Amino acid sequence: MAKRNYAEITPEIQHYAQLCGENVIDRELYEQFKVNRGLRDMQGKGVLTGLTEISEVNGTGPAGEPMEGELYYRGYPINDLINGALQDRRFGFEEIVYLLLMGHLPSDAQLQEFNTVLGSYRSLPNSFVRDIIMKAPSSNMMNSMARSVLTYYSYDPKAEDTSLENVLRQCIQLIAMFPQLAVYSYQAYAYYLSDSTSFFFHDADPALSTAENILYMLRQDGKYSLTEALALDTALIVHAEHGGGNNSSFTTHVVSSSGTDTYATIGAALGSLKGPKHGGANIKVCHMFEEIKREIHDWKDEEEVSRYLEKILHKEAFDQSGLIYGIGHAIYSKSDPRAKVFKSFVRNLAAEKGREEEYNLYETVERLAPQIIAGERKMYKGVCANVDFYSGFAYQMLDIPEELFTPLFAIARISGWSAHRMEELINGGRIIRPAYKAVKDRQQYISLSDR
Repeated sequence: MAKRNYAEITPEIQHYAQLCGENVIDRELYEQFKVNRGLRDMQGKGVLTGLTEISEVNGTGPAGEPMEGELYYRGYPINDLINGALQDRRFGFEEIVYLLLMGHLPSDAQLQEFNTVLGSYRSLPNSFVRDIIMKAPSSNMMNSMARSVLTYYSYDPKAEDTSLENVLRQCIQLIAMFPQLAVYSYQAYAYYLSDSTSFFFHDADPALSTAENILYMLRQDGKYSLTEALALDTALIVHAEHGGGNNSSFTTHVVSSSGTDTYATIGAALGSLKGPKHGGANIKVCHMFEEIKREIHDWKDEEEVSRYLEKILHKEAFDQSGLIYGIGHAIYSKSDPRAKVFKSFVRNLAAEKGREEEYNLYETVERLAPQIIAGERKMYKGVCANVDFYSGFAYQMLDIPEELFTPLFAIARISGWSAHRMEELINGGRIIRPAYKAVKDRQQYISLSDR
């Protein structure tokens, strides 16, 4: 395949930009819903700060009553989107990227064209790996990815162009490149730590899906099973988007509203997602379960499991934080739809890998933890397993190193970030500037000469 001019606005990009430009939100809605900037109310519910057509997250009914969690991408239920792909045993992440960016599901011809465009961007500039990724490798792949993204500004002759079609071109290019930035950053760091004199890099295959490419590039023999690739594809889908109020997506809105470039915006989003309260929670879940597996003698003994979970809540076990990681969410109360739909893939993967006993332990903790938390603490709503509860276990079974858990989140979520950046550029216009009240007592000015 011929190398692309990365700054070129191709006919496909022009067409996609036209589609994106049609996703205009009626400005009268902002007044109708009395949108105010804010964070959360006393019950932990997010204060309405904006409008979006990209996704919808529901955890309570019309009267505020707890309900089974719902997640919609552009109006489509997440489970329907995943099941639609599974019926044909095909990969669905690229279809979701198109949906999030363009506002509607692609036809077969549109999806084939979009996959071709993504494939053409699955390459890095000459010497980028040697000069940027291999030099001064970082112990945190999120930092390496952010550095690569910010450095890529220098490779783009239209870096400061914030027209819709150019921003869309930049976003699609970054979506295509993120798997390489993550995997190569890890391989560079692993080589740096090792005594080996040789290492390997697999060039991304334009014909493979995002999930397949990750496994292909990460494994020396490049081999993977269909079950493995489909499980990873599903993980990417459920992490692709989660409303405009999550920390990194809101960061994307805030930074985009200042008028800055795409690379600075995505770098800021990566910095937000890197935080352990946001993108690193599944690592905490894995560490917690490593201790649970060591300390509990009989994984099938629910009384013993319950006693240990109580010790965690009482800050007597694990990291003494009093948190059972992977349980609870700011919005969901009865269930997290992402965890529900992903759970079946984890079950199948555990069966393929011979790790059913571990899966059963996870399932036991998922069932017991909400009961124990409800008995110990006063809550405004129920708690349930969130998407982080099973994702780390799935990545472990895929032999993905822990250093790549959060970068995998980023590989998926950049599709949502891109959609939110363009939505802000299309519908924004004012810099996001919430107010802070000054509470320091005013002091009488004393000149330097009087001191």
